[in-house]
Amino acid sequence: MEKRHVERGQALFLCFLFYAVLGWCYEVFLEVVIYRWGFSNRGFLWGPYCPVYGFGALLLLACLRGLMRREFRCGRVNLTPILVFLAAMALTTAVELAASYLMEYFTGGWLWDYTRYRWQFEGRICLSASVRFGLGSLLILYGIQPLFEKGLARLGARRNIVFWVLFVPFCADLIGKLIHL
Repeated sequence: MEKRHVERGQALFLCFLFYAVLGWCYEVFLEVVIYRWGFSNRGFLWGPYCPVYGFGALLLLACLRGLMRREFRCGRVNLTPILVFLAAMALTTAVELAASYLMEYFTGGWLWDYTRYRWQFEGRICLSASVRFGLGSLLILYGIQPLFEKGLARLGARRNIVFWVLFVPFCADLIGKLIHL
C-alpha cells in the first residue's frame, strides 16, 4: 500500500477519534452541567468516545467541503453559511436517526430519548437537537477542523506513533464490546 494511502487512513482515523471523543465530552457536559443528571458513560463503547460523532464529522467533511468553498449570494449577503448549516443539520439528523435504528437492531435500544421534546420523531430525533448539531457542525467545519488539520501537520512523523497508541486500544474496546453483545 502506498505511503500516502496509509497516511490518509491514519489521518481519517485520528479525525474520527478526535470527534468521537469531542462528542463524548459534549454529551457528558450536557448531562452533568446543563441537565444536572449526574455522570454516566454516554458512549456505546467503554472508552470516552461516541463513534456516531466521529462518523458524523467525517460525513460532514466529505459532503460539505465543496459547498463551503462556493459562494452563494443574495445581493450583498453571503448565503453559503446558511446553506452549510441547513445541509449539516439534515446530515447529522440522518446520522442520528440511522444510529438509533442500528443500535436498536444490535442492542435492543438506543442511548437517547426525545419523546418529551415538542418536535420529535419516535423519540429518535428532534428539532432542537438537530439545530444544535447544525450549529456544532458550523463550529467544526469553519473553526475546529482547520485547527485540527494544522495540529496533524505539526505532528509530522510522530503521527504514526500517535495513530498506533490510539488505534489499538480503540479496536480492543470495539472488539470487546462486540464480543460482550
